[in-house]
Amino acid sequence: MKRMIIILLRNPLSLLGVILVSLVVLAAIFADFIAPFPDHRGAIADFLHFNQGPTSRNYMGTDLVGRDLFSRIIYAFRISLILGVVVLAIATPVGTFVGLFAGYLGGKVEFILMRLTDVFLSIPPLVLAIAMMGVLEPTLMNAMLAVTVMWWPWYARLVYNIARSEREEGYVLAAEVIGASNIHIALREILPNCLPAIITKMTLDMGFVIIIASSLSFLGLGVQPPTPDLGSMVAEGARYLPDSWWLTVFPGLAILIAVFGFNLIGDALREILGADQ
Repeated sequence: MKRMIIILLRNPLSLLGVILVSLVVLAAIFADFIAPFPDHRGAIADFLHFNQGPTSRNYMGTDLVGRDLFSRIIYAFRISLILGVVVLAIATPVGTFVGLFAGYLGGKVEFILMRLTDVFLSIPPLVLAIAMMGVLEPTLMNAMLAVTVMWWPWYARLVYNIARSEREEGYVLAAEVIGASNIHIALREILPNCLPAIITKMTLDMGFVIIIASSLSFLGLGVQPPTPDLGSMVAEGARYLPDSWWLTVFPGLAILIAVFGFNLIGDALREILGADQ
């Protein structure tokens, strides 16, 4: 803990990342209390204030039906974080176990699992997600499914490379000599040495998942209106640039803040966990 604080204080960018992510997370959790107009997250119209720029009443302006952009962006943070957490909570264990057992067991298990992984890695991630969303109904649940399917192979490849190098280490050979099972060696001996890289990648991937999810929504294949989503808000506002610039600029800045914050924390974790090894 002391080392973490020292590294954060020594690196202002890491501290900035913690601040940005904390603001995003707190805004998402307490959106019902922070948002000036909580009911504007849904299908509501206020044509008295439609398409207005930033004012003292609406800090970031209003959209084409008079909904407060600041309120909708706060709720969009909640959607983005939920999607990111769910995707990584599924993709990380799946990819980790595939890579772990492929790297340690080798042979036919390695060949089958890694060739399957290579098939998924050979398809551009966004193209795969778009193809899936073109078949499925565009909902939040299906967006999570599409992003998860394209994300687990990256963890499989990462853990596979680590496990393959670790299986020849002395502590693994010692465990094999005393008769430890393959499951014990993989989970209790090799997996702990993979965790620093996995945790760092998860932090960095939160930002990338938000970008991919926003890209799907930008194309009309992700979260559907009236649910607030950063990507769909950017897409809607892009048609009215430059006159109604706030419709695109503020949701775009929200994406930038979230992704930039997670990237900075990921870099800090790489340094912290690397120092602990």
